Amino acid sequence: MGDHKKGGSPDGSLAGVSTRELRARRRRLLARVPDLEGYMAGSLVEQSRRCGKPGCRCTTGDLHGPYVYLSVSQAAGRRGLIYVPATLAEAVAEKVTVSGSVRQLLGEISAINLELVARRELE
Repeated sequence: MGDHKKGGSPDGSLAGVSTRELRARRRRLLARVPDLEGYMAGSLVEQSRRCGKPGCRCTTGDLHGPYVYLSVSQAAGRRGLIYVPATLAEAVAEKVTVSGSVRQLLGEISAINLELVARRELE
């Protein structure tokens, strides 16, 4: 259901689902949308680093870290990394997970609304 096309017809589209069922499904999806106060788009990545100091253990392959970063979208489709302190890593991971489920729910709701528009039955 990642492509948000959970439907009643064999091809996965919503065309075979009644308008009444589409509206009921949309209401059920809306009820599952969590509190958006902690919404945090992005993904977590771990990286280990070399510091560049001569004689440091990292020059022989024993890198510093791993450090946690939040990868986020920036202008012009570029990605940026925001350092996440170890004390916040678990909380940020939970918020990122919730944000992923919110995006999926919104995608499903959008698919239903698009089908209702195609039927000229959006209200």
